[in-house]
Amino acid sequence: MGIFSVLALPLLLLGISGIIYIYQSVRWLLSKSAVQNKVVVITDAISGLGKECSRVFHAGGARLVLCGRTWEKLEALYDALISVTDPSTTYAPKLILLDITDISCIRDVAKEILNCYGCVDILINNASMKVKGAVQSISLELDKKIMDANYFGPITLTKAILPNMISRRTGQIVLINSIQGKIGIPFRAAYAASKHAAVGFFDCLRAEMEEFDISVSTVNPTFICSYHRQPAPGNWEASIWKFFFRKVSYGVHPVEVAEEVLATVSRRKQEVLMANPIPRAAVYIRTFFPELFFAIVASGIRERLKTEEEN
Repeated sequence: MGIFSVLALPLLLLGISGIIYIYQSVRWLLSKSAVQNKVVVITDAISGLGKECSRVFHAGGARLVLCGRTWEKLEALYDALISVTDPSTTYAPKLILLDITDISCIRDVAKEILNCYGCVDILINNASMKVKGAVQSISLELDKKIMDANYFGPITLTKAILPNMISRRTGQIVLINSIQGKIGIPFRAAYAASKHAAVGFFDCLRAEMEEFDISVSTVNPTFICSYHRQPAPGNWEASIWKFFFRKVSYGVHPVEVAEEVLATVSRRKQEVLMANPIPRAAVYIRTFFPELFFAIVASGIRERLKTEEEN
């Protein structure tokens, strides 16, 4: 009886781990089967997240159309994808040059995209541009550039692809956005504004497209970290806001986000928030207790300025 009591907990944990592993494996297989033979367009495919999205969708048997600003990087991605997959079960990706900030050229590029396979089943809006600085230090020209990359670019491409989906009464549109589309973080005003605008647009689009059986999804991670970057230690971590900000800086890895995008497509989720409990709580505090949220943010700014003055 004593030995059984000692082994009960490890065996229980082992059993739970096995069930979780089986569940995740089955979900992964179902996610892959959901995109097999589907025409999937990925913007900014040459970014860290774009590469991981390309990898998981390519492995799932999707017919990829990869968009990026640099032809050499697109070719390198193409070579990397076809070198690690079975050509009998996957499709060679199509490559398209696209600068999402060049709004005037997007409609012509959309025609090139549609010419690849004659349709688009899944559009993944991944391209994004960041900027950090005080409001008064960011020029209006840079504000406009951020809006082009994060708002006008994605919606222009979406509008160009949309008639094809509506005529077929099927399709999926995914926006990889940011938690800053839910809450504004100081010194990122232009970025947060563009992300808020994108969320508003795609929320409205979701409702309008329901009658055509076109699903619209938004994936909102906190911060997508690079492959090798580690979060820098903070020297101003005393307040609640500082603790939250440091938690945001850890972010999520591109592999995690790419796998979540695949799961979002397969399960047709409407909205996903990829955040640990601290920034997730901040979203709810902003919604239900806005005055408390604003007070925490203001406190963080005052203490940061004080720390900078002391240094």
